[in-house]
Amino acid sequence: MKALSGVAAVAGIGETDYALDAEASRKGKSFDAYELASTAFRRALDDAGIQRSDIDGLIAGPPLALERTGEVLGLDLCYAAQADAVNAVIQAVLAIHAGLAECIALVYGNNQRSASTAYGGPQAMGGDRFLAYVQYAPWGLTSQGALYAMMASRHMVETGFTSADLGAVVAGIRSFAAMNPNAIRRRPLAVADYLEGPLICEPLRRDDYCLINDGGVAMIITTAQRARKLKRPLVTLAGFGRHDLNRDATSLRPRLIERYQPAHHEAAAAVAEMSGTGPEDVGAVQIYDSFSVHVPIALEGFGFCAPGEAARLVRTGQLAPGGRLPVNSGGGMLGESYMQGWNHQIEAVRQLRGMAGDRQISSALRHVQYLSDVAGKAATLLYRRGT
Repeated sequence: MKALSGVAAVAGIGETDYALDAEASRKGKSFDAYELASTAFRRALDDAGIQRSDIDGLIAGPPLALERTGEVLGLDLCYAAQADAVNAVIQAVLAIHAGLAECIALVYGNNQRSASTAYGGPQAMGGDRFLAYVQYAPWGLTSQGALYAMMASRHMVETGFTSADLGAVVAGIRSFAAMNPNAIRRRPLAVADYLEGPLICEPLRRDDYCLINDGGVAMIITTAQRARKLKRPLVTLAGFGRHDLNRDATSLRPRLIERYQPAHHEAAAAVAEMSGTGPEDVGAVQIYDSFSVHVPIALEGFGFCAPGEAARLVRTGQLAPGGRLPVNSGGGMLGESYMQGWNHQIEAVRQLRGMAGDRQISSALRHVQYLSDVAGKAATLLYRRGT
């Protein structure tokens, strides 16, 4: 895997107008997923300073259909695939290294709000793919929120992490969102106000849950050699890792007993070996935050602190603006936009380019790492500022 480090780079990024579109949605406007994806794609091309004809590969993120996406974008291709955010980046690197394509568009569009997509309840989307999602429906556990509430409760009992600590995690992310003009939830949140919020599934409150909105995201990944000739600062893919826990998934053992940490450890070891870096080299992290509890569990599992010590990072302000290890500097899915991890990739690139505006962490930032552990699938990407 070391041979893959630095082979590919992000040439262009694009996303839709989350805040403006959310306001339009509240007034009754409906959006189409392919329209959203097309907007993000055009913006990524403009950002990279390249033409549509330069694209020879496409990776479409579900719920987009691959063939239809290629047709809408007007692309004839040497390489095409379908994947979620993490696997899209990994597959792009592998395809470029193998010579299957040289300039690959990663495109995602989701009109989940316009389509009234259900992520909870007896007809919840995803039950056919994640059995644990509906396995416990007779007991009322018909959403990921219920499952993560159980996970959060056990983590709190075993480590001393508190509801106030969860509130501080959310407050820090919302502070970043307040500095992002494209974020939907820009109103800062005090921990006291968080604690007064309604419980949805104890111990998770309303503000622990991510947004549901329409949007699109696109990235263009090419060879590092070609990216150096383009107009944007160089950002390479320095490393990645993935490990899945599938055994006993429907019994919830990996989620409740192990908190996915064996998978975290394996993925962290892979990215460290590939990139030659460790947590001490990372200046900021982007964490998949469909629920706030992802943050402490991922930090402990991927080695950014010892098991049970996430509360110390929270209480000392290290994850918030101005802290040593800022988390979700764009506002994440709790404050910016629920793009199922795709928007985190855009923010990582912006930070490393030094183009994040008021929320820019540091001009000396060298590495930003993305952490994800959805349904026992632990994955991580490490982005590096080039020279």
